[in-house]
Amino acid sequence: MPELSQESERGRPPAPFGLAEVTGPSMVPTLQHGDRLLVRYGGAVRPGDIVVLRHPFQQDLLVVKRAAERREGGWWVLGDNPYAGGDSTDYGVVPEELVLGRAWLRMRPFRAGQRSPLAVLGWAVSAVRPLLGDRSASRRLRAR
Repeated sequence: MPELSQESERGRPPAPFGLAEVTGPSMVPTLQHGDRLLVRYGGAVRPGDIVVLRHPFQQDLLVVKRAAERREGGWWVLGDNPYAGGDSTDYGVVPEELVLGRAWLRMRPFRAGQRSPLAVLGWAVSAVRPLLGDRSASRRLRAR
């Protein structure tokens, strides 16, 4: 995951867009390990959006989760993979100031083993996808 520059820590606003790399299985099936995200820092977050946030207990670690719902004190965030953990079920509500931005696009990297024309075509069709706030997922996640 990318870190914010020291300039942004000193009060200057960070660039409005940035790239983040997904590591781990917590957002499977929506995001895979190695996917790149185009993130818009700042701005409004709505339930169902995929967000980049600072981990509440280890703030040098950036985390990618789905904002399930706004609660008193911040956001309740969940991973799309219920078996991976590492979300609000472990650390509770995430304060608003730790939510850095919303992911807009997912870019799937080309795998070296994809040599057949069909594999390359499949990658080309699915490599870049917008990440729209999934309202139905938000309702489903809230029910957990």
